[in-house]
Amino acid sequence: MTADAPALRASTLRALLLAPAGPLARLEVVDRTGSTNDDVVAGLRTTPELWPGGTLLVAEHQEAGRGRTGRTWQTPAHTSLTCTFVVRPGPTGEGLGWLPLIAGLGVVRALQATAGVPARLKWPNDVLVAPPGVPSLPGWGGQRKVAGVLCDAVALPDELAVAVGIGVNVSQDAAALPVPTATSLVLAGARGVDREVLLVALVSALAELSERWQTGGGQAGESGLADEVAAVCATLGSRVRVELPGGAALVGRAERLAGDGALVVAGEDGAEHVIRAGDVTHLRPVD
Repeated sequence: MTADAPALRASTLRALLLAPAGPLARLEVVDRTGSTNDDVVAGLRTTPELWPGGTLLVAEHQEAGRGRTGRTWQTPAHTSLTCTFVVRPGPTGEGLGWLPLIAGLGVVRALQATAGVPARLKWPNDVLVAPPGVPSLPGWGGQRKVAGVLCDAVALPDELAVAVGIGVNVSQDAAALPVPTATSLVLAGARGVDREVLLVALVSALAELSERWQTGGGQAGESGLADEVAAVCATLGSRVRVELPGGAALVGRAERLAGDGALVVAGEDGAEHVIRAGDVTHLRPVD
């Protein structure tokens, strides 16, 4: 599936996405890199004037992408979308906990619009689909991860900047995926997915959602973003196990999102726990 996959056309994407025609201030497409997030973070720290809000870095081949817990992966050239979007939320960085969820909402909407694949969020930063005919896996059932989000905040002299990294598996076959819990849009039933069309839809969704989030001062409730995230979050209402920092674990029911985007879990001890960091596994309901 990789041999005939076309490369992204940087000139075409710039014509569509750069201001004034589109929402981006800067767009760079590179053949390969270790991690787009690492590149953007390094750029923000050394030459922040070259990385304004609305900058997008896209890599055709990412050799050392990062996840929230330090996991790394490679993406075969031309089979995925791997990119990092720069957000400048202002000096306080209010509501940063919502940003990975809002970015995930943007991915869900872009996938539904271009690939016709129903997608859901897994708190706090995964996007899931249900490929046909796959076996049930513990903690996943018939769902698989098709995309992920990683946000890195960078303190600048007068404000915060955030590198919002997004990776979407597009055309990999099963042999090209690193773990059995991953999938691609093709394996999920999408056909003829054009990565350029998907990227344009993704950028449009991210720009609209991030503008609403920033206009609301980082408060997702009044802007309606909290309800929109909750509506596509598969974690809410599920029985979950949360691996907490330090090695402890919590089992309970994911009830709702807190005002800052944290996950509120009703534990088996009868108490509510507010989770701001941890690995979440979806469990089978108790009969």
